[in-house]
Amino acid sequence: MRNILVGTCSWTDRALVGSGWYPAGRRDAEGRLRYYAERFGVVEVDASYYALPGARNSRLWVERTPAGFVFDVKAFSLLTGHPTRDAAMPRGLRADHRDPAVLDEVWALFRAGIEPLREAGRLGSVLFQFPPWLRPGPRAEAFLAECAARTAGWPVAVEFRHPAWWAEERYEETCALLARHGMAAVAVDMAQTLPSSVPPVTPVTAPRLSVVRFHGRSPAWGTGSKEDRFRHEYREDELAEWVPRVRDLADRAEQVHVLFNNCCADAAVRAAETMARLLGRDAAAPPVAPRSAPSPSPSPAPGPAPAP
Repeated sequence: MRNILVGTCSWTDRALVGSGWYPAGRRDAEGRLRYYAERFGVVEVDASYYALPGARNSRLWVERTPAGFVFDVKAFSLLTGHPTRDAAMPRGLRADHRDPAVLDEVWALFRAGIEPLREAGRLGSVLFQFPPWLRPGPRAEAFLAECAARTAGWPVAVEFRHPAWWAEERYEETCALLARHGMAAVAVDMAQTLPSSVPPVTPVTAPRLSVVRFHGRSPAWGTGSKEDRFRHEYREDELAEWVPRVRDLADRAEQVHVLFNNCCADAAVRAAETMARLLGRDAAAPPVAPRSAPSPSPSPAPGPAPAP
């Protein structure tokens, strides 16, 4: 199973840094990433959702990790239709989804920020985690098409947060939509007892990549603090449920990324270590990253996601 990479949705999360998982002498910015990359083959950059990534950091990440290690970069909030603080915007721009000039500049800056990863073959995917109010329908499909035009040639993964996308009567249509745009569907593990629960379906909609994100099984999903939503220690039997599914994904896609988002203390890294062991492979031996085409030229600006 050399095409399965296991990791976590952050290596800099404050709770992880404070957990003691990083040993003494490896707790500075460089030491943390090097230590993490000795143990896993992929990591998700979640900070890029809250602030635009910078090319300097991307170059440093490449320098501090071994060949074959890849970064899944989470798309900036403005680009997915989420609320965005003006303070997170560059150069005094206001967070206006409807201003084409603002979107043009934000897309250009996002593209420039991740370009060193793409050039080095280290861009595992760009993750578009769409908001829960993005329901199936013509406006949502148009928004998705416009995002696809902006990211032509990139390895893109899509996580829908509204369960209707993966309802039985809609499943094939959603698969076809993502396949048409060359976007990889993200499978999720989460509590299944809530109205907002996304079912744990495992479609493969892009031949080069499949992604599974483990959010934990907290019943506080969608409410409470971040710690409440993601507080979950995966038991081995819960992870074992996913082993045949992940192996099946690996038979159908060139590469599979298995990422843990239960980011309380060291719960995510411990779950990732257990999953790698259950899959019977060394998580610190990454294969070559999925193919990535040249960066696309700017395309027309996408409009906003449908409002709640």
